[in-house]
Amino acid sequence: MSTSGQGRNKVGVVGTGMVGASFAYALMQRSLANEMVLIDANRGRAEAEAMDLNHGLPFVRPMRISVGDYADLAGAAITVVTAGAAQKPGETRLQLLERNAGIFRQIIPEIVKYNPDGIILIASNPVDLMTHLSVQISGLPATRVFGSGTILDTARFRYLLGDRYTVDPRSVHAYIVGEHGDSELALWSLANIAGVRLRDFKSTSGKGYDEAELEEIFKQTRDAAYAIIERKGATYYAIGLGLLTIVEAILRDQHTVLTVSSQMTGQYGVSDICTSLPTIVGARGIEEVLNLSISPEEEAAFRRSAATLSERYKQIAQ
Repeated sequence: MSTSGQGRNKVGVVGTGMVGASFAYALMQRSLANEMVLIDANRGRAEAEAMDLNHGLPFVRPMRISVGDYADLAGAAITVVTAGAAQKPGETRLQLLERNAGIFRQIIPEIVKYNPDGIILIASNPVDLMTHLSVQISGLPATRVFGSGTILDTARFRYLLGDRYTVDPRSVHAYIVGEHGDSELALWSLANIAGVRLRDFKSTSGKGYDEAELEEIFKQTRDAAYAIIERKGATYYAIGLGLLTIVEAILRDQHTVLTVSSQMTGQYGVSDICTSLPTIVGARGIEEVLNLSISPEEEAAFRRSAATLSERYKQIAQ
């Protein structure tokens, strides 16, 4: 496969399950890239997805969509990794660790071998641990290997808050940070709608601050994946759009603040583990992890979440 021309607008997708396919479908419609390469251990599945996507090209702007091997990632600006074992009903993200670690020890070296200058974006769960493992395996700068983190949790949180207050979720500014999983936390101290803190905001229907209702919104946010998986087996549309948002921030060098998972370097006393905080993302990948003024209780909860991840990571770091 030729990698000439506008190579830096080339995106690789490793894993064409429901998440990878949903991302690929969204990327095709947004017209961000001029080339997309699909890779999967089940080549037939990748070929079928490529055929289906290519049949839709007459409805969107031209791009090249093909099936390839790792060598075809050469010149890609970003490789999005969605490969791995799927989360089963009743299974926590952390229980996926051992199964997916073995898969990643095969995938990541192949990506780096053929595309040492690109960015690697991890979406496979448990995403924080898979991201940290990828940083260690790849040998690349940690700014170029990061995960989708809590971008989806933050979107769910904003949607539910917007629904409660009858406000467009894009006008809700609130973050979920820490692990993408059971120990994540909401930064209530910073949550606001159009600059008005939630404690002071009142909806047009008269709804104001109610701690019990807001705590229930957080629980729905944290447990949303379990509810969806129980009913339809997997989540994929929203995370596909989340991955698209990250890729757009990179390809268009937007310097967008997103709650992606990256290697901590002392934030709130946390180092040497990947987890999520609001982060500026641009063409170089991770540009800056923001140091926000959060409450002491939130700092402590963030450290506990990171400690949970660090303990579990030790199981595969032997």
